[in-house]
Amino acid sequence: MNTRVLRLLLRPSPGQSAVVALPIVAFGIVTALVLTVVGGAQSFWTWTDDMAGLYQALAAIALVLLVVPLAGLGGAAARLSARRRDERLSTLRLLGVTPAGVGTATIVESFLLAAAGAATGVAAYLASSPLIGMIPFRGEPLGIGAVLLPPLAMVAVVTGILAIAVGSAVLGLRRVVVSPLGVRMRTSTSNVHWVRAVIAVAVIVGAYALISVFPQIAGLATTIVVLAGLFGAALAVLNLVGPWVLKVSASRRLRRADTADRLLAARIVLDSPKASWRQVSGIAMASFMAVFAGTGVSLMSAMNGDGMSSQDAALVADIRTGLVITLIGSFLMVAASVGVNQAAAILDETELHRSLHRLGMPLETVDAARRRAIMSPLLITAIGSALCAAVLVFPLLGMALLTAPASLVTIAVVVAAGIGVVWVSTRVTRPLLARSFQAA
Repeated sequence: MNTRVLRLLLRPSPGQSAVVALPIVAFGIVTALVLTVVGGAQSFWTWTDDMAGLYQALAAIALVLLVVPLAGLGGAAARLSARRRDERLSTLRLLGVTPAGVGTATIVESFLLAAAGAATGVAAYLASSPLIGMIPFRGEPLGIGAVLLPPLAMVAVVTGILAIAVGSAVLGLRRVVVSPLGVRMRTSTSNVHWVRAVIAVAVIVGAYALISVFPQIAGLATTIVVLAGLFGAALAVLNLVGPWVLKVSASRRLRRADTADRLLAARIVLDSPKASWRQVSGIAMASFMAVFAGTGVSLMSAMNGDGMSSQDAALVADIRTGLVITLIGSFLMVAASVGVNQAAAILDETELHRSLHRLGMPLETVDAARRRAIMSPLLITAIGSALCAAVLVFPLLGMALLTAPASLVTIAVVVAAGIGVVWVSTRVTRPLLARSFQAA
């Protein structure tokens, strides 16, 4: 029975091959980016001179700023088209398949899709390693040998990604096993509690306090570890509080809705604040990184001068290179997160779109509601994430660098570019929505 169940899960419905393809693509992107980021950062730990500590501190911060969001993207990849899989599994449960049979098939399915994506990501990483090795630091390219991870390290990264996939499948399976009829009838609700906001505030306040004192009382190595951990915790807490913020914002918009698309947009967010957050979480991460990039630009401007030594000039150039690489990585992550999650959301809500079409609602109204449900929370998401990052950067660099013109311009440009990526993705995925209407 398990083999037949597995074959059913892996076989998409007619015209819905993207249901299987999207998780593979998402896991491929996550694997390639994680390997690239970790591989590039490892080269800094081979240096042992007087400047090595500073380079390693900057590399550790950049690593956390990129890897933590990528882990979140991996979790989102594991949940792609989860509702459609839940519906199939709940049907099988109602037909008498045992919980063990459903569970085994689901875990194997998730593992196989993640493994296929991870293999693709490893191939992409190996193919791009020569280009990454050409990036100059300290006046010379890093070299392919410095950025290519050892086989065991690559296996460890892939194993971690597969563990995320399997863990997400196990967690998602609980609701099917407990209440298959509720899932099938779509009566399950996604609740987010205000306690999330309390936890988020506590974490940010605690991180601010630690960042304020640690550089004065601890050595460089300890400070690097603590700062990297605190930045990672702040990024993680954004994913915790984000759905609650979107729920509160959508509730207010629902009360003020005066058109069909505004009403539907608010209901889309309230139906699943967590899914809506995944649509815009990339912007939250980009805004968080934009503050670091902006203050980095201001810091370089302050360091530039006629009396600068050749070593300091090389450091400024390398910081600029690191900022560019970090921003490129963040935009790749934003594009992957937004594009994949939007496409997955359309596929998951195909039946809803068809029902609305049969009730007489035109495609333009549904598309407008979909775009509004994505674009409306962007401003509050971007501003809130930037403020969290500013709170953490303030004890290290002060208000002068945070509010310097170069810093503010850089933050504004990065946030605007991220919002532009989201807007473009809503246009690019419109044909997928149109096909679901045509099939009605």
